[in-house]
Amino acid sequence: MTQPALPIDPGVQLPSVVLTHLLIGDADRPAGAWTPACFPFTGEVFAQAPAASVDEAKAAVAAGAAAQRPMAALSSAQRRSIVDTISERLAAREGQLQRLLVLETGKPLVDCRVETARTLTTWQAAGDEITRLTGETVPLDLQPLGTGMLGYFTRKPAGLILGIAGFNYPLLLATHKIAPALAAGCPIILKPSPDTVLTTAWMVSIIRDVLAEHGVPRSAAQLVSGAPEVGEALVADERVQVISFTGSAAVGHVISRNAAPRKTVLELGSATGLIVAEDGDVDAAVDAVLRGGFYANGQACISVQRVLLARPIAQRFTSELLARLPEVRVGDPREEATRVAPVINDRSAERILSWIDEAVQTGATVLAGGREASGAPAGLVAPTVLSGVEHSSSLWSEEIFGPVVCLDTVESVDEAIEIVNASRYGLQASIYTASLSNAFSAIDRLEVGGVVVNEIPGFRSDVMPYGGVKDSGIGREGPRWAMEEFTVTRMAMIRPA
Repeated sequence: MTQPALPIDPGVQLPSVVLTHLLIGDADRPAGAWTPACFPFTGEVFAQAPAASVDEAKAAVAAGAAAQRPMAALSSAQRRSIVDTISERLAAREGQLQRLLVLETGKPLVDCRVETARTLTTWQAAGDEITRLTGETVPLDLQPLGTGMLGYFTRKPAGLILGIAGFNYPLLLATHKIAPALAAGCPIILKPSPDTVLTTAWMVSIIRDVLAEHGVPRSAAQLVSGAPEVGEALVADERVQVISFTGSAAVGHVISRNAAPRKTVLELGSATGLIVAEDGDVDAAVDAVLRGGFYANGQACISVQRVLLARPIAQRFTSELLARLPEVRVGDPREEATRVAPVINDRSAERILSWIDEAVQTGATVLAGGREASGAPAGLVAPTVLSGVEHSSSLWSEEIFGPVVCLDTVESVDEAIEIVNASRYGLQASIYTASLSNAFSAIDRLEVGGVVVNEIPGFRSDVMPYGGVKDSGIGREGPRWAMEEFTVTRMAMIRPA
């Protein structure tokens, strides 16, 4: 198949193997099928991404299973050298990876720079965690039978990992799966979103070269892209020991059922809440919504979605937010000043706009944004602010995944916490307050995986435990915690001869 020459950004020079081969097995396979890679801002096809079949997915599982023993046999020093070398190679290509991310995701350049920087931090942290992958002694002599015995446990690689990543942060989300897997001594297969294959494939091709240089089978890191049935085949294969998935709650539920009784680590959706108490810093909270509600085109699971305002400050907050909303510049994601561009595809845009229409029909008011004027790029949803949204509507209760923020007024912090907790989701939430009492009440009572005080709810350090409760998932990411998910304890009980 003839490949376009990336005319949208000639500065991106993808290796030919990424455009022509499947990164499966110990030797890359010539691809037999492709899917178009489209630039969301214009809809232009700028390349073709290789796609695998179900049979090729099964071959990848076989190769990954065969790589389990060589990977598990690596010393800590060898794994550290591999991870550190990968980090260095990716850093050398950071600028090109950023430009390719813009083309694939349609995210503004500023957000793609953040993604590559966080990706490098995650690789570096995974290397550091290799030195801390330890066990503990266990006091077996607490029971009479254990008198005189020595007990301790170590952590061993769980086996073949399957990592399934979303389209919104294809490099970073994949890294949060592959870096801890390799650091823990596990082979891994990555299944990227069909919308964003190439950036992840470029990273995996680099990883495979580094593995080969260290005498490790290239099949310890593979990438299998393709249609949903390809992912289903990977999930169903019992040779896969752990499945780490980032995506929607609906798909996560299916994966969990189909994978049982094997372990799943699920980072799912959210309807993220931000509370502004009466004593909160209104200017800072407005800034938080501008920064946290629209970054990555609103396509982030912890972007601000529901803002709960104490009545005494609600009018001031709303006025200041609307006055400053033009700061969120809409345009071409390749430009430095752009903060919002079209979402990933027309289907996503139409869903978001239909939810806005549904909310308006049930009494909501669009304070800003909504449908763009004619002539705007397809897929563009303007930064949108609404008030009076019914809590039963999709726009309030489901994950918007677009640049839309809903405002509501509450009488107290207690009421705000109850409203946040009424959601079926529970990933992260935040509160703006000057009161330690309010802050600790939110920390204690909000039913989420992470509570942020006086900062955007989208704050995530890549070295912290990250994950949710309820329909926001199970398990935790962050190199240290992902390595625990990807390893199993092995208990040793010794009675000296």
